[in-house]
Amino acid sequence: MAGFVPPGTTLLGNEATSEAAKKINEVHKKVDYLNLPCPIPYEELHREALMSLKPEYFEGMRFDFTKGLNQKFSLSHSVMMGPMEIPSQSSEAIKIPTAHYEFGANFIDQKTMLIGRVLTDGRVNARVKCDLTDDLALKANAQLTNEPHMSHVMLNFDYKGKDYRSQLQLGNGALFGASYIQNVTPHMSLGAEVFWAGQHRKSGVGYAGRYETDKMVIGLALILYCMSYHCSIIVFEYCVAAGQVASTGLMALSYVQKVSEKVSLATDFMYNYLSKDVTASVGYDYALRQARLRGKIDSNGCTSAFLEERLNMGLNFVLSAELDHKKKDYKFGFGLTVG
Repeated sequence: MAGFVPPGTTLLGNEATSEAAKKINEVHKKVDYLNLPCPIPYEELHREALMSLKPEYFEGMRFDFTKGLNQKFSLSHSVMMGPMEIPSQSSEAIKIPTAHYEFGANFIDQKTMLIGRVLTDGRVNARVKCDLTDDLALKANAQLTNEPHMSHVMLNFDYKGKDYRSQLQLGNGALFGASYIQNVTPHMSLGAEVFWAGQHRKSGVGYAGRYETDKMVIGLALILYCMSYHCSIIVFEYCVAAGQVASTGLMALSYVQKVSEKVSLATDFMYNYLSKDVTASVGYDYALRQARLRGKIDSNGCTSAFLEERLNMGLNFVLSAELDHKKKDYKFGFGLTVG
């Protein structure tokens, strides 16, 4: 019978039927491994966690002003007044008052970015990013200073493939590095890196993985180092560890959960296999209509918060606070950003 409907069957409208069919197709759809998306750069594996857990905290007063001269060129002025922490044998922090002024020039268009900064203490910083082709980009960072052995230059060549990225690094002091990251599924990417510092005779290799969905990001980085003699270890991207043996390992984990369109929760975990040092932190990122609030607490008992509020078009107010009761170190800062 044409009009017969079996018991327990619900008639669906055209829209409901189409939506149900889409969900069924998504579940049973085969993954085309020849057309995977391009992953993010290897150095940005933990970028969501870093943005939530490690904003630019500061102490004292800061004022930043940017004036655009045209669509591509702008000038910036920054004034910073606040204490500077100096090394000490005591567990308590020792600070001295400082102040400096920074002048900057910026040139940005679709394929080129040039940024320069000059500080009153004599430091000169420069950053360059240039798209040589649609897939190959050149990045350069340089710092010149009066302090001995503190000036450095780093060149990065980034190549973006269809479903992979690779990077070659060259720096002063006979520093060479390379990294590669590949998407293995639509949501998962795996990568590796190697480096050699000829001046300090240090080498290392690292492995990383990243899993990402619309509401969740998981990052894993495992870094192994090999040294030919007694020395310290320098990690490029996320943290610094020290070792005095032939080899050591560092593991970094991060997890970001997007609770809603405005709220994200993040946590990270770092473990040094040799020193047995463990550091973990958990934080939040709350985006309001005209403000953004970020905060965290770590396993050392340090609590911090960072607030950015837009007072008007082109005018932002910034508040920063860090409380470390263990070291009796308390940092508070406020600032204005114009432009």
